[in-house]
Amino acid sequence: MKTYDIYELLNSNPYPGRGIIIGKSPDGKKAVTAYFIMGRSVNSRNRVFVEDGDGIRTEAFDPSLLTDPHLIIYSPVRVLGNKTIVTNGDQTDTIYELMDKQQTFEMALRTREFEDDAPNYTPRISGIMHVENGTYNYAMSILKSADGDPSSCQRYTFTYTDPLAGYGRFIHTYMGDGNPLPSFEGEPEKITVPDDIDEFTSKLWDNLNEDNKVSLFVRYIDIATGEADTRIINKNK
Repeated sequence: MKTYDIYELLNSNPYPGRGIIIGKSPDGKKAVTAYFIMGRSVNSRNRVFVEDGDGIRTEAFDPSLLTDPHLIIYSPVRVLGNKTIVTNGDQTDTIYELMDKQQTFEMALRTREFEDDAPNYTPRISGIMHVENGTYNYAMSILKSADGDPSSCQRYTFTYTDPLAGYGRFIHTYMGDGNPLPSFEGEPEKITVPDDIDEFTSKLWDNLNEDNKVSLFVRYIDIATGEADTRIINKNK
């Protein structure tokens, strides 16, 4: 499978929408994840990431400009024991709550489908990282309409056991800008990731489209200890 440069992927796409990256550092010691949001409307751009316990939530930067919290205010990241959940919507809570009741990642997502934002029907993208006793694996999911037909929901899950050091996978909501926005297609893209969290954070942010980028979250988790190191960048300050 082709390996992409994540920075080139971002730089060449003015509107990937929301994106999840999960992988492993080159030294094999860190579980890596990143999540970013972008926006074209005033409502979508009026957001920041704020820390919320072990996770994060989105929040209106200027509450007076918030016209519709539907689909834009949610918890992108939550931690359930040794599992870190990363998604682009309130399915984070669905996964958290149902896995807490001993259901699986896939079972939880069978209760959800793509977003109800016609005509885009934005895919719901989700990831889960499992770090325990020096072991690490992860899975990614996308729930999407049938080529824009909302009468059918197509669910895909990709699992990565003992992921290779230095590599990750990147899944995002849109293939690019458009009207309607074209949904992501195919398998999560294989990318390289660096050892240094600050380098990764800086380069991801710098290569997101300047007009459309809103917020970025990056976390490196020590596979041996479970300790997490986190970075957050918000365009709105």
